[in-house]
Amino acid sequence: MASIDTIIEDFELLDDWEDRYRYLIELGRELEPLPDAAHNETNKVRGCASQVWLETKVEPDVDGPPTLTFRGDSDAHIVRGLVHLVLTLYSGKSAPEILATDALDLFQKLGLTAHLTPQRSNGVRSMVDRIKSDARGAMRAA
Repeated sequence: MASIDTIIEDFELLDDWEDRYRYLIELGRELEPLPDAAHNETNKVRGCASQVWLETKVEPDVDGPPTLTFRGDSDAHIVRGLVHLVLTLYSGKSAPEILATDALDLFQKLGLTAHLTPQRSNGVRSMVDRIKSDARGAMRAA
């Protein structure tokens, strides 16, 4: 996956929103396929208009807080791109880093807050809430 900085730079090069949406779709195509077994009720994100699944893996660390990695999928092309953005922002970070990271800041930098439908914005918020909830749970279990 491209770094979040690379994605921001790529977005800045695209002036037209049609091109930015196409780029989001391309990002979604880069997602590692989620196994069919992971498309289940446990992984399903509530509050998304499209179907979205997030699989969370918690890696304990004896010397520090746990690290969380995520895989995700959606049945909608643009939403898959949004899943890619959210995973790029949060996956592989420690639970405290996840809790301290504001996805809204990224979406404002990319101009997405003004160009997403209210349903998609709510879906992104639901994904972020789920990831932060998983991070809080991992910290309690550590």
